[in-house]
Amino acid sequence: MGKIIMCGSFKGGVGKSVTTFNLAYSLAEIGKKVLAVDFDSQANLTTCFGVEDVEALPVTIGHLMMAEIEEEALPETVDYIHSRNGVDFIPSSMVLSAVDSKLRLEMGAEGMLSRILEPLRESYDYILIDTCPSLGALTINALAAADEVIITVNPQLLAMMGLQDFLKTVGKIRSRINNRLSVAGILLTMCDSRTNLCKVISEEVAETFQNQIRIFESRIPTTVKVGESVYYSEPLIEYAPGNGACEAYRMLAKEVACA
Repeated sequence: MGKIIMCGSFKGGVGKSVTTFNLAYSLAEIGKKVLAVDFDSQANLTTCFGVEDVEALPVTIGHLMMAEIEEEALPETVDYIHSRNGVDFIPSSMVLSAVDSKLRLEMGAEGMLSRILEPLRESYDYILIDTCPSLGALTINALAAADEVIITVNPQLLAMMGLQDFLKTVGKIRSRINNRLSVAGILLTMCDSRTNLCKVISEEVAETFQNQIRIFESRIPTTVKVGESVYYSEPLIEYAPGNGACEAYRMLAKEVACA
């Protein structure tokens, strides 16, 4: 049975999509079968996989969620699971925005994504979910479906404030909806070790959560290669395999796989 891991944060611009994308390929590199799920209507992860016109896709995660809401049969997996260089993915589109609104009126709405992903567990070692940077029905669905959550944090004060709120939400979801949910760890992204702020906040995270929540040893450095790789729709292991960020994601994959 595969493990479902959500990559989340209440703050945008902290590298959730890029982390999901590169972690998927880094896990595949060590022999794991991976499915990445874009659960954000902005479809950033879908773009990372090289899909240029997301609105032209006939079936996305939004369509699958709509089918669940209407209690309709889901299409065959071949219709919505795409593959790129050894990693499978389910794309997203703006249809997911309409789903977000409809979920607020549905009974048992928090379990809909779980019902889509549960039958896929047997086919994968890891299912990675990329999410939007807000607390709404979609994020609750993702937390309800996940076994673990990786919290991405960049070393900025506002990101630290959002981290506390996110952890409270995880605790509520665990106690009220999904008792198997746990925090896989906190991942520091966009780290520039040359700056004092990076050092201070990294130390603060370590001191605050020491012996409570795992802090991944992998720290994703700031590098232009990350942005370039996204522009060319290539994971770092293809675009810049010797880059420091690539090595950090490789280390992260090993940490995740050894957990």
